[in-house]
Amino acid sequence: MFGGGGMNPRKMEQMMKQMGIDVTDIDAEEVVIRTADEELVFDGAEVTRMDAQGQQTYQVVGDPESRPRGEGGASAEAGADDASAESGADDASAESDADAEAVESADEIPDDDVELVATRAGVSRDEAREALEAEDGDLAAAISRLE
Repeated sequence: MFGGGGMNPRKMEQMMKQMGIDVTDIDAEEVVIRTADEELVFDGAEVTRMDAQGQQTYQVVGDPESRPRGEGGASAEAGADDASAESGADDASAESDADAEAVESADEIPDDDVELVATRAGVSRDEAREALEAEDGDLAAAISRLE
């Protein structure tokens, strides 16, 4: 359920502020996500940036238009040098492999998050980790669950 499981939005905002999480709306005109096969283009999407523990996370909400890669957004310069495009493809492949590894490790609960929840809720690290796992890594929900 969106909105913190029925939690009061003001309380959620207060809890996030106490944990050092800053949320900012971004007035974006267009968001483009490029994959190896396609481009997802969000026109007029709602974009939110969350700053937590020195890391920025962006949330994009909207209906994307899916286009095959290279359609509509390719510049004339991009096709001018085929050799550099081929070497760029190798770099993109290596980057996508690194991204896949990052996604796999993102399933684990970071120790910093466990420590933060344990400290805020006054519980053991094991209890904090269990609450975070039950709440899919949601810090505020895990703390609320333990209080």
